Amino acid sequence: MAVDAGLRRLALGTLLAAFPGQSAPQWALDLLDDGLAGHVLFGANIADPVQVTGLTAQLRASRGDVLLALDEEGGDVTRLAHAQGSPYPGNAALGVLDDLTTTRRIYRSIGAELAGSGVNLNLAPTVDVNTVDDNPIIGTRSFGADPVRVAAHAAAAVAGLQESRVAACAKHFPGHGATVADSHRELPTVDVPLELLRQRDLLPYAAVVQAGAQAIMTAHIRVPVLTGDAPATFSRRVLVDLLRGELGFTGVVVTDALEMLGASDFAGSIPHGAVLALASGADLLCIGARVDAALVESTVAGIGAAIGDGRLPVSRVEEAAERVAALAAWTRQGGVIEAPQPELGYRAALRAVHVEGTLDGLAGALVVRLASESSIAAGRVPWGLGPHLRNAGTAGAGDVVSGVGVASGGAASGGDVVHGAGAARTVEQLTVPAEQTTAEELCARAGTRPIVFVGRNLHRSAPERALLEAVAATHPTVVVEMGWPSSWRPRQVRGFVTTYGASHANGRAAAQRLGWAAPQ
Repeated sequence: MAVDAGLRRLALGTLLAAFPGQSAPQWALDLLDDGLAGHVLFGANIADPVQVTGLTAQLRASRGDVLLALDEEGGDVTRLAHAQGSPYPGNAALGVLDDLTTTRRIYRSIGAELAGSGVNLNLAPTVDVNTVDDNPIIGTRSFGADPVRVAAHAAAAVAGLQESRVAACAKHFPGHGATVADSHRELPTVDVPLELLRQRDLLPYAAVVQAGAQAIMTAHIRVPVLTGDAPATFSRRVLVDLLRGELGFTGVVVTDALEMLGASDFAGSIPHGAVLALASGADLLCIGARVDAALVESTVAGIGAAIGDGRLPVSRVEEAAERVAALAAWTRQGGVIEAPQPELGYRAALRAVHVEGTLDGLAGALVVRLASESSIAAGRVPWGLGPHLRNAGTAGAGDVVSGVGVASGGAASGGDVVHGAGAARTVEQLTVPAEQTTAEELCARAGTRPIVFVGRNLHRSAPERALLEAVAATHPTVVVEMGWPSSWRPRQVRGFVTTYGASHANGRAAAQRLGWAAPQ
Protein backbone atom coordinates (compact mmCIF):
# COMPACT_ATOMS: atom_id res chain seq x y z
CA MET A 1 0.00 0.00 0.00
CA ALA A 2 1.34 3.41 -0.99
CA VAL A 3 1.85 5.82 1.89
CA ASP A 4 1.11 9.52 1.59
CA ALA A 5 4.40 11.43 1.14
CA GLY A 6 3.87 13.46 4.30
CA LEU A 7 3.07 10.40 6.40
CA ARG A 8 6.02 8.56 4.88
CA ARG A 9 8.43 11.30 5.91
CA LEU A 10 6.85 11.43 9.36
CA ALA A 11 7.21 7.68 9.87
CA LEU A 12 10.80 7.68 8.57
CA GLY A 13 11.63 10.30 11.18
CA THR A 14 11.09 7.69 13.89
CA LEU A 15 13.33 4.95 12.44
CA LEU A 16 16.96 3.95 12.90
CA ALA A 17 17.98 1.67 10.05
CA ALA A 18 21.27 -0.06 9.19
CA PHE A 19 23.08 -1.28 6.09
CA PRO A 20 25.78 -3.78 5.13
CA GLY A 21 29.31 -2.85 4.15
CA GLN A 22 31.86 -0.15 4.86
CA SER A 23 30.36 2.34 2.43
CA ALA A 24 26.72 3.40 2.44
CA PRO A 25 24.63 1.97 -0.42
CA GLN A 26 22.57 4.45 -2.39
CA TRP A 27 19.29 3.35 -0.85
CA ALA A 28 20.61 4.15 2.63
CA LEU A 29 21.52 7.67 1.48
CA ASP A 30 18.22 8.13 -0.35
CA LEU A 31 16.27 7.26 2.79
CA LEU A 32 18.15 9.94 4.69
CA ASP A 33 17.16 12.44 1.99
CA ASP A 34 13.56 11.31 2.50
CA GLY A 35 13.64 11.92 6.25
CA LEU A 36 15.00 8.74 7.88
CA ALA A 37 16.13 9.59 11.42
CA GLY A 38 19.46 7.81 11.02
CA HIS A 39 21.47 4.62 10.91
CA VAL A 40 23.09 2.33 13.44
CA LEU A 41 26.65 1.25 12.64
CA PHE A 42 27.89 -2.24 13.50
CA GLY A 43 31.32 -3.85 13.45
CA ALA A 44 30.87 -4.91 9.81
CA ASN A 45 30.56 -1.23 8.86
CA ILE A 46 33.88 -0.30 10.48
CA ALA A 47 37.44 -0.96 9.31
CA ASP A 48 39.57 1.78 10.87
CA PRO A 49 39.28 5.38 12.13
CA VAL A 50 39.88 6.97 8.73
CA GLN A 51 37.28 4.78 7.04
CA VAL A 52 34.57 5.29 9.68
CA THR A 53 35.09 9.06 9.66
CA GLY A 54 34.69 9.02 5.89
CA LEU A 55 31.56 6.87 6.18
CA THR A 56 29.88 9.19 8.67
CA ALA A 57 30.77 12.19 6.47
CA GLN A 58 29.17 10.39 3.51
CA LEU A 59 25.99 9.82 5.52
CA ARG A 60 25.87 13.35 6.90
CA ALA A 61 26.26 14.79 3.41
CA SER A 62 22.78 13.48 2.67
CA ARG A 63 21.32 15.40 5.60
CA GLY A 64 23.16 17.34 8.26
CA ASP A 65 20.91 16.44 11.18
CA VAL A 66 21.14 12.67 10.78
CA LEU A 67 21.56 10.52 13.89
CA LEU A 68 24.48 8.10 13.61
CA ALA A 69 24.49 5.55 16.39
CA LEU A 70 26.44 2.54 17.59
CA ASP A 71 27.01 0.46 20.73
CA GLU A 72 30.29 1.65 22.22
CA GLU A 73 30.12 0.45 25.82
CA GLY A 74 33.83 -0.13 26.33
CA GLY A 75 34.70 -3.53 27.72
CA ASP A 76 33.28 -6.51 25.88
CA VAL A 77 30.88 -4.54 23.65
CA THR A 78 32.74 -2.35 21.19
CA ARG A 79 32.20 -1.40 17.57
CA LEU A 80 35.06 1.01 16.89
CA ALA A 81 37.59 -1.48 18.30
CA HIS A 82 35.85 -4.71 17.29
CA ALA A 83 38.93 -5.95 15.39
CA GLN A 84 41.27 -5.89 18.40
CA GLY A 85 39.19 -5.24 21.52
CA SER A 86 38.49 -2.08 23.46
CA PRO A 87 41.22 -0.09 25.20
CA TYR A 88 38.70 0.58 27.98
CA PRO A 89 37.54 -1.82 30.68
CA GLY A 90 33.83 -2.45 30.83
CA ASN A 91 31.38 -1.35 33.46
CA ALA A 92 31.99 -4.27 35.83
CA ALA A 93 35.64 -3.26 36.26
CA LEU A 94 34.66 0.39 36.74
CA GLY A 95 32.10 -0.62 39.34
CA VAL A 96 34.73 -2.61 41.25
CA LEU A 97 37.06 0.39 41.22
CA ASP A 98 34.17 2.52 42.44
CA ASP A 99 35.92 5.73 41.40
CA LEU A 100 33.30 8.04 39.91
CA THR A 101 35.92 10.39 38.51
CA THR A 102 37.54 7.53 36.59
CA THR A 103 34.17 6.39 35.22
CA ARG A 104 33.32 9.91 34.07
CA ARG A 105 36.75 10.44 32.48
CA ILE A 106 36.67 7.12 30.63
CA TYR A 107 33.21 7.81 29.23
CA ARG A 108 34.31 11.32 28.28
CA SER A 109 37.21 9.75 26.38
CA ILE A 110 34.81 7.35 24.64
CA GLY A 111 32.62 10.34 23.77
CA ALA A 112 35.58 12.22 22.34
CA GLU A 113 36.49 9.24 20.15
CA LEU A 114 32.91 8.93 18.91
CA ALA A 115 32.56 12.64 18.24
CA GLY A 116 35.83 12.62 16.30
CA SER A 117 34.51 9.71 14.24
CA GLY A 118 31.25 11.50 13.40
CA VAL A 119 29.00 9.43 15.69
CA ASN A 120 26.51 11.42 17.76
CA LEU A 121 24.36 8.79 19.54
CA ASN A 122 25.94 6.12 21.71
CA LEU A 123 23.67 3.22 22.62
CA ALA A 124 25.31 3.12 26.05
CA PRO A 125 25.84 2.96 28.96
CA THR A 126 24.33 -0.29 30.16
CA VAL A 127 22.88 0.58 33.56
CA ASP A 128 21.17 -2.71 34.42
CA VAL A 129 21.76 -4.02 37.95
CA ASN A 130 23.21 -7.50 37.34
CA THR A 131 21.68 -9.44 40.23
CA VAL A 132 21.87 -12.90 38.63
CA ASP A 133 25.27 -14.56 38.16
CA ASP A 134 23.89 -16.62 35.26
CA ASN A 135 22.58 -13.63 33.30
CA PRO A 136 23.63 -14.54 29.73
CA ILE A 137 23.49 -11.10 28.14
CA ILE A 138 24.36 -8.42 30.74
CA GLY A 139 27.11 -9.68 33.07
CA THR A 140 30.26 -7.56 32.84
CA ARG A 141 28.33 -4.91 30.90
CA SER A 142 26.84 -3.92 34.28
CA PHE A 143 28.45 -1.72 36.92
CA GLY A 144 27.53 -4.41 39.46
CA ALA A 145 24.84 -5.91 41.64
CA ASP A 146 24.46 -3.00 44.08
CA PRO A 147 21.72 -0.61 42.85
CA VAL A 148 23.18 2.40 44.65
CA ARG A 149 26.64 1.88 43.15
CA VAL A 150 25.22 1.21 39.70
CA ALA A 151 23.13 4.39 39.90
CA ALA A 152 26.13 6.53 40.84
CA HIS A 153 28.31 5.19 38.02
CA ALA A 154 25.45 5.35 35.53
CA ALA A 155 25.07 9.07 36.20
CA ALA A 156 28.84 9.62 35.93
CA ALA A 157 28.98 7.72 32.63
CA VAL A 158 26.13 9.75 31.13
CA ALA A 159 27.70 13.02 32.24
CA GLY A 160 31.12 12.12 30.83
CA LEU A 161 29.78 10.88 27.52
CA GLN A 162 27.54 13.89 26.90
CA GLU A 163 30.28 16.43 27.56
CA SER A 164 31.31 15.77 23.95
CA ARG A 165 27.72 16.29 22.72
CA VAL A 166 27.41 12.60 22.03
CA ALA A 167 23.98 11.61 23.30
CA ALA A 168 23.89 8.83 25.88
CA CYS A 169 21.23 6.14 25.65
CA ALA A 170 20.98 4.31 28.99
CA LYS A 171 19.72 0.75 28.69
CA HIS A 172 17.73 -1.54 29.08
CA PHE A 173 14.63 -0.10 30.76
CA PRO A 174 13.10 -1.16 33.15
CA GLY A 175 16.08 -3.43 33.90
CA HIS A 176 17.56 -6.53 32.23
CA GLY A 177 19.87 -7.49 35.10
CA ALA A 178 17.69 -10.14 36.75
CA THR A 179 17.12 -12.27 33.65
CA VAL A 180 18.41 -15.75 32.90
CA ALA A 181 17.50 -15.57 29.20
CA ASP A 182 18.79 -13.51 26.27
CA SER A 183 16.20 -11.23 24.65
CA HIS A 184 17.97 -11.66 21.31
CA ARG A 185 16.77 -15.27 21.38
CA GLU A 186 13.54 -15.25 23.43
CA LEU A 187 11.36 -13.13 25.71
CA PRO A 188 12.85 -13.17 29.23
CA THR A 189 10.68 -12.67 32.31
CA VAL A 190 11.39 -10.65 35.47
CA ASP A 191 8.55 -11.67 37.74
CA VAL A 192 8.99 -9.42 40.77
CA PRO A 193 6.78 -7.02 42.74
CA LEU A 194 6.76 -3.44 41.58
CA GLU A 195 8.27 -2.26 44.87
CA LEU A 196 11.32 -4.48 44.35
CA LEU A 197 11.67 -3.13 40.82
CA ARG A 198 11.65 0.41 42.23
CA GLN A 199 14.21 -0.39 44.94
CA ARG A 200 16.57 -2.35 42.68
CA ASP A 201 16.25 -1.97 38.92
CA LEU A 202 14.84 1.54 38.64
CA LEU A 203 17.38 3.39 40.79
CA PRO A 204 19.94 3.75 37.96
CA TYR A 205 17.26 5.08 35.60
CA ALA A 206 16.20 7.71 38.13
CA ALA A 207 19.89 8.67 38.36
CA VAL A 208 20.43 9.00 34.61
CA VAL A 209 17.24 11.05 34.25
CA GLN A 210 18.62 13.43 36.87
CA ALA A 211 21.98 13.44 35.03
CA GLY A 212 20.27 14.61 31.84
CA ALA A 213 20.44 11.47 29.73
CA GLN A 214 19.18 12.35 26.26
CA ALA A 215 17.83 8.87 25.55
CA ILE A 216 16.81 5.65 27.30
CA MET A 217 16.51 2.28 25.56
CA THR A 218 13.72 -0.20 26.21
CA ALA A 219 14.17 -3.86 27.12
CA HIS A 220 12.45 -6.72 25.37
CA ILE A 221 11.63 -8.32 28.71
CA ARG A 222 8.34 -9.31 30.27
CA VAL A 223 7.55 -7.84 33.69
CA PRO A 224 4.16 -9.38 34.51
CA VAL A 225 3.22 -6.84 37.18
CA LEU A 226 3.49 -4.10 34.53
CA THR A 227 3.40 -5.64 31.08
CA GLY A 228 1.33 -8.80 31.37
CA ASP A 229 2.48 -11.11 28.60
CA ALA A 230 4.01 -8.35 26.46
CA PRO A 231 7.60 -7.10 26.42
CA ALA A 232 8.27 -3.75 28.07
CA THR A 233 8.93 -2.23 24.64
CA PHE A 234 5.22 -2.62 23.92
CA SER A 235 3.91 -1.40 27.28
CA ARG A 236 2.48 2.09 27.93
CA ARG A 237 2.56 1.36 31.66
CA VAL A 238 6.34 1.02 31.38
CA LEU A 239 7.20 3.71 28.82
CA VAL A 240 4.61 6.36 29.67
CA ASP A 241 3.28 5.81 33.19
CA LEU A 242 6.55 4.64 34.76
CA LEU A 243 9.37 6.20 32.73
CA ARG A 244 7.78 9.53 31.90
CA GLY A 245 5.14 9.88 34.63
CA GLU A 246 6.97 8.48 37.66
CA LEU A 247 10.62 9.10 36.77
CA GLY A 248 10.05 12.33 34.87
CA PHE A 249 12.00 11.46 31.72
CA THR A 250 11.48 13.96 28.89
CA GLY A 251 14.03 12.69 26.35
CA VAL A 252 13.87 10.13 23.55
CA VAL A 253 12.70 6.58 24.22
CA VAL A 254 14.67 4.27 21.91
CA THR A 255 13.67 0.66 21.33
CA ASP A 256 16.13 -2.15 21.41
CA ALA A 257 16.34 -3.81 17.99
CA LEU A 258 12.88 -4.85 16.82
CA GLU A 259 14.36 -7.80 14.94
CA MET A 260 15.30 -9.44 18.26
CA LEU A 261 13.13 -12.44 19.05
CA GLY A 262 12.09 -10.96 22.38
CA ALA A 263 10.14 -8.39 20.35
CA SER A 264 9.51 -9.91 16.92
CA ASP A 265 8.13 -13.23 18.20
CA PHE A 266 5.51 -11.37 20.21
CA ALA A 267 4.68 -8.81 17.50
CA GLY A 268 4.77 -11.27 14.62
CA SER A 269 6.74 -8.93 12.38
CA ILE A 270 9.02 -5.91 12.54
CA PRO A 271 6.40 -3.55 10.99
CA HIS A 272 3.79 -4.64 13.54
CA GLY A 273 6.37 -4.28 16.30
CA ALA A 274 7.06 -0.73 15.15
CA VAL A 275 3.37 0.13 15.43
CA LEU A 276 3.11 -1.43 18.90
CA ALA A 277 6.23 0.39 20.10
CA LEU A 278 5.06 3.79 18.85
CA ALA A 279 1.59 3.28 20.32
CA SER A 280 3.20 2.38 23.65
CA GLY A 281 5.27 5.56 23.83
CA ALA A 282 8.55 4.79 22.05
CA ASP A 283 10.00 7.57 19.87
CA LEU A 284 12.97 6.14 17.97
CA LEU A 285 12.72 2.59 16.65
CA CYS A 286 15.88 0.61 16.14
CA ILE A 287 15.03 -1.90 13.41
CA GLY A 288 18.12 -4.08 13.82
CA ALA A 289 21.29 -5.09 12.03
CA ARG A 290 19.85 -6.95 9.03
CA VAL A 291 18.10 -4.13 7.20
CA ASP A 292 17.47 -3.31 3.56
CA ALA A 293 15.33 -0.75 1.76
CA ALA A 294 12.40 -3.15 1.47
CA LEU A 295 12.26 -3.72 5.23
CA VAL A 296 12.31 0.02 5.90
CA GLU A 297 9.54 0.61 3.37
CA SER A 298 7.40 -2.20 4.79
CA THR A 299 7.84 -0.73 8.27
CA VAL A 300 6.82 2.69 7.00
CA ALA A 301 3.80 1.13 5.28
CA GLY A 302 2.82 -0.62 8.50
CA ILE A 303 2.96 2.65 10.43
CA GLY A 304 0.98 4.41 7.73
CA ALA A 305 -1.69 1.71 7.71
CA ALA A 306 -2.02 1.89 11.50
CA ILE A 307 -2.48 5.65 11.32
CA GLY A 308 -5.04 5.19 8.57
CA ASP A 309 -7.21 2.70 10.43
CA GLY A 310 -7.00 4.47 13.78
CA ARG A 311 -4.78 2.01 15.66
CA LEU A 312 -2.04 4.65 15.92
CA PRO A 313 -2.89 8.34 16.39
CA VAL A 314 -0.95 10.56 14.03
CA SER A 315 -0.34 12.89 16.98
CA ARG A 316 1.64 10.13 18.70
CA VAL A 317 3.92 9.73 15.67
CA GLU A 318 4.31 13.51 15.38
CA GLU A 319 5.31 13.68 19.06
CA ALA A 320 7.89 10.93 18.53
CA ALA A 321 9.36 12.57 15.43
CA GLU A 322 9.57 15.93 17.20
CA ARG A 323 11.51 14.40 20.09
CA VAL A 324 13.89 12.69 17.66
CA ALA A 325 14.46 15.94 15.77
CA ALA A 326 15.16 17.73 19.05
CA LEU A 327 17.74 15.07 19.94
CA ALA A 328 19.49 15.53 16.60
CA ALA A 329 19.50 19.30 17.16
CA TRP A 330 21.01 18.82 20.63
CA THR A 331 23.95 16.87 19.20
CA ARG A 332 24.75 19.77 16.84
CA GLN A 333 25.16 22.37 19.58
CA GLY A 334 28.81 21.53 20.10
CA GLY A 335 30.58 20.26 23.20
CA VAL A 336 34.01 19.99 24.78
CA ILE A 337 36.00 17.95 22.28
CA GLU A 338 39.32 16.70 23.58
CA ALA A 339 41.70 14.02 22.42
CA PRO A 340 40.67 10.50 23.48
CA GLN A 341 42.76 9.09 26.35
CA PRO A 342 42.79 5.30 25.97
CA GLU A 343 45.67 5.09 28.46
CA LEU A 344 43.07 5.88 31.14
CA GLY A 345 41.38 2.61 30.26
CA TYR A 346 44.53 0.52 30.54
CA ARG A 347 45.37 2.01 33.92
CA ALA A 348 41.83 1.49 35.23
CA ALA A 349 41.78 -2.13 34.01
CA LEU A 350 45.01 -2.86 35.87
CA ARG A 351 43.68 -1.32 39.08
CA ALA A 352 40.54 -3.45 38.85
CA VAL A 353 42.31 -6.84 38.67
CA HIS A 354 41.72 -8.92 41.79
CA VAL A 355 44.17 -11.68 42.73
CA GLU A 356 43.53 -14.48 45.21
CA GLY A 357 46.35 -16.84 46.16
CA THR A 358 49.77 -16.64 44.54
CA LEU A 359 51.02 -16.00 41.00
CA ASP A 360 54.64 -16.97 41.65
CA GLY A 361 56.58 -19.21 39.29
CA LEU A 362 54.54 -18.74 36.09
CA ALA A 363 57.33 -17.77 33.68
CA GLY A 364 57.17 -21.06 31.78
CA ALA A 365 53.46 -21.75 32.05
CA LEU A 366 51.14 -23.50 29.62
CA VAL A 367 48.24 -21.11 29.00
CA VAL A 368 44.95 -22.82 28.14
CA ARG A 369 42.25 -20.49 26.85
CA LEU A 370 38.89 -22.24 27.13
CA ALA A 371 36.97 -21.47 23.96
CA SER A 372 33.55 -19.92 24.52
CA GLU A 373 30.88 -18.27 22.41
CA SER A 374 30.60 -14.50 22.51
CA SER A 375 27.24 -13.00 23.39
CA ILE A 376 25.21 -11.66 20.49
CA ALA A 377 25.57 -8.16 21.92
CA ALA A 378 29.37 -8.35 21.89
CA GLY A 379 29.85 -10.17 18.60
CA ARG A 380 33.14 -11.76 17.60
CA VAL A 381 35.68 -9.53 19.34
CA PRO A 382 39.15 -10.91 20.20
CA TRP A 383 39.69 -11.65 23.88
CA GLY A 384 42.14 -13.36 26.18
CA LEU A 385 45.87 -13.06 26.79
CA GLY A 386 47.11 -13.97 23.30
CA PRO A 387 48.08 -10.52 21.96
CA HIS A 388 49.83 -9.68 25.22
CA LEU A 389 51.74 -12.95 25.33
CA ARG A 390 53.05 -12.18 21.86
CA ASN A 391 54.34 -8.90 23.26
CA ALA A 392 55.97 -10.56 26.25
CA GLY A 393 59.37 -9.70 24.79
CA THR A 394 59.01 -6.24 26.25
CA ALA A 395 59.65 -7.83 29.64
CA GLY A 396 63.09 -9.11 28.66
CA ALA A 397 65.53 -9.14 25.76
CA GLY A 398 65.33 -11.66 22.95
CA ASP A 399 61.67 -12.71 23.08
CA VAL A 400 60.15 -13.72 19.74
CA VAL A 401 56.96 -15.38 18.62
CA SER A 402 56.62 -18.64 16.74
CA GLY A 403 53.78 -20.99 15.93
CA VAL A 404 50.34 -19.38 15.86
CA GLY A 405 47.25 -21.58 15.72
CA VAL A 406 43.91 -22.42 17.26
CA ALA A 407 43.22 -25.78 18.79
CA SER A 408 40.41 -27.61 17.04
CA GLY A 409 40.69 -30.92 18.80
CA GLY A 410 42.46 -32.10 21.92
CA ALA A 411 45.22 -30.49 23.92
CA ALA A 412 47.84 -31.57 21.43
CA SER A 413 46.76 -28.96 18.89
CA GLY A 414 48.91 -25.94 18.10
CA GLY A 415 49.10 -22.64 19.94
CA ASP A 416 51.04 -19.44 20.41
CA VAL A 417 54.58 -19.90 21.69
CA VAL A 418 56.63 -17.05 23.11
CA HIS A 419 60.32 -17.89 23.52
CA GLY A 420 62.63 -15.96 25.81
CA ALA A 421 66.33 -16.17 26.57
CA GLY A 422 65.90 -19.55 28.22
CA ALA A 423 63.45 -22.42 28.34
CA ALA A 424 62.11 -21.24 31.68
CA ARG A 425 60.73 -18.14 29.97
CA THR A 426 58.71 -20.00 27.34
CA VAL A 427 54.97 -19.23 27.37
CA GLU A 428 52.72 -21.42 25.24
CA GLN A 429 49.02 -20.84 24.65
CA LEU A 430 46.35 -23.26 23.45
CA THR A 431 42.73 -22.48 22.67
CA VAL A 432 40.48 -25.47 23.16
CA PRO A 433 36.89 -26.26 24.18
CA ALA A 434 36.74 -27.98 27.56
CA GLU A 435 34.72 -30.81 26.00
CA GLN A 436 37.54 -31.63 23.58
CA THR A 437 40.38 -32.22 25.99
CA THR A 438 41.08 -33.99 29.29
CA ALA A 439 42.99 -33.19 32.43
CA GLU A 440 45.42 -36.00 31.61
CA GLU A 441 46.19 -34.57 28.16
CA LEU A 442 46.80 -31.07 29.50
CA CYS A 443 48.97 -32.22 32.38
CA ALA A 444 51.03 -34.39 30.02
CA ARG A 445 51.56 -31.47 27.68
CA ALA A 446 52.49 -29.13 30.50
CA GLY A 447 54.99 -31.54 32.04
CA THR A 448 56.58 -29.71 34.96
CA ARG A 449 55.18 -26.34 33.90
CA PRO A 450 52.22 -24.81 35.71
CA ILE A 451 48.94 -24.41 33.81
CA VAL A 452 47.10 -21.09 33.56
CA PHE A 453 43.47 -21.37 32.46
CA VAL A 454 41.78 -18.34 30.87
CA GLY A 455 38.01 -18.31 30.52
CA ARG A 456 34.79 -16.33 30.66
CA ASN A 457 31.92 -17.09 33.02
CA LEU A 458 33.52 -20.37 34.03
CA HIS A 459 30.96 -21.02 36.76
CA ARG A 460 28.24 -21.46 34.11
CA SER A 461 29.90 -24.39 32.32
CA ALA A 462 29.88 -27.84 33.93
CA PRO A 463 32.57 -29.20 31.56
CA GLU A 464 34.86 -26.25 32.31
CA ARG A 465 34.36 -26.55 36.06
CA ALA A 466 35.05 -30.28 35.96
CA LEU A 467 38.21 -29.84 33.86
CA LEU A 468 39.63 -27.17 36.14
CA GLU A 469 38.85 -29.18 39.27
CA ALA A 470 40.57 -32.26 37.80
CA VAL A 471 43.71 -30.39 36.73
CA ALA A 472 44.01 -28.39 39.96
CA ALA A 473 43.82 -31.59 41.99
CA THR A 474 47.14 -32.86 40.59
CA HIS A 475 48.90 -29.92 38.92
CA PRO A 476 49.94 -26.34 39.82
CA THR A 477 47.02 -24.31 38.44
CA VAL A 478 46.09 -20.64 38.12
CA VAL A 479 42.75 -19.43 36.74
CA VAL A 480 42.05 -16.12 34.99
CA GLU A 481 38.32 -15.34 34.99
CA MET A 482 37.46 -12.69 32.37
CA GLY A 483 33.68 -12.89 32.65
CA TRP A 484 31.19 -12.13 35.40
CA PRO A 485 32.68 -13.32 38.70
CA SER A 486 30.95 -15.79 40.97
CA SER A 487 31.73 -17.40 44.30
CA TRP A 488 32.87 -20.65 42.63
CA ARG A 489 36.58 -21.50 42.92
CA PRO A 490 38.25 -24.76 41.88
CA ARG A 491 39.52 -26.68 44.90
CA GLN A 492 43.33 -26.65 45.31
CA VAL A 493 43.81 -23.88 42.73
CA ARG A 494 47.05 -21.99 43.38
CA GLY A 495 45.83 -18.58 42.20
CA PHE A 496 42.60 -17.05 40.94
CA VAL A 497 42.63 -13.80 38.93
CA THR A 498 39.45 -11.83 38.23
CA THR A 499 39.58 -9.13 35.55
CA TYR A 500 35.85 -8.17 35.46
CA GLY A 501 35.87 -8.11 31.68
CA ALA A 502 37.53 -9.40 28.52
CA SER A 503 38.47 -6.21 26.65
CA HIS A 504 41.95 -5.59 25.25
CA ALA A 505 42.63 -3.49 28.33
CA ASN A 506 41.47 -6.28 30.68
CA GLY A 507 43.64 -8.81 28.86
CA ARG A 508 46.72 -6.64 29.08
CA ALA A 509 46.06 -5.99 32.76
CA ALA A 510 45.89 -9.73 33.46
CA ALA A 511 49.10 -10.36 31.51
CA GLN A 512 50.84 -7.66 33.55
CA ARG A 513 49.71 -9.15 36.85
CA LEU A 514 50.95 -12.56 35.67
CA GLY A 515 54.33 -11.03 34.85
CA TRP A 516 54.09 -11.45 31.07
CA ALA A 517 53.57 -7.89 29.85
CA ALA A 518 55.31 -4.63 30.55
CA PRO A 519 53.30 -1.66 31.85
CA GLN A 520 51.29 0.28 29.23
